[in-house]
Amino acid sequence: MKQEELQAIASQLKNPSGEKGIEMGNMMNETNINMTKHSIQNLNISNENRILELGHGNAGHVEFLFEQAEKLKYYGLEMSELMFQEARQINRNFVSQKQAFFSLYDGNTIPFEDELFDKIFTVNTIYFWQKPEELLSEIYRVLKPNGNFCLTFAQEDFMKQLPFTQFEFELYSTEKAQKLIEKTAFKIVYTESQTEQVKSKTGELADRVFTTIVLEK
Repeated sequence: MKQEELQAIASQLKNPSGEKGIEMGNMMNETNINMTKHSIQNLNISNENRILELGHGNAGHVEFLFEQAEKLKYYGLEMSELMFQEARQINRNFVSQKQAFFSLYDGNTIPFEDELFDKIFTVNTIYFWQKPEELLSEIYRVLKPNGNFCLTFAQEDFMKQLPFTQFEFELYSTEKAQKLIEKTAFKIVYTESQTEQVKSKTGELADRVFTTIVLEK
């Protein structure tokens, strides 16, 4: 693949747009679903929890989240206008029932009041954080005391084999992510990694190692 094509893939993964963006959203939902479920399951969701997700993509997984407990409220933040629209469309029943709420944000400032959420999670977004420490502080601010935040990402060793990650991606190992977290007020509860077989964007099967770090305020 040419450099321009790889750069285009990286840009679409960061911020899906146009017709290609819809395809990318569908593909990301399929390839990331195990990671997303892993993140959601490690939240230990309880009835009546208010849950925030950063960078939800097309949010095809929200139905799975609502199966975890009763009377939940889900809030999704997204930088991509296209994914915001797709998520609202896919989850229109939850939106009309005022169970799911989607908003756009700038990727740095979380547009919610302090201590609003019981649980927060994000999957495959850390590579694109512009100001990682500041965003973690924002997540900490909007999380209730003793609330949990699940940070889920694919390991650097796997990601650096993908040619497009040389553009726009900041890759993380567990150690690098933990060092970042140690600069904040969060406590690390535990870290869990899994290996799964995924089809790469170019069609080959590969072993992907991904990690969820569970944090507590």
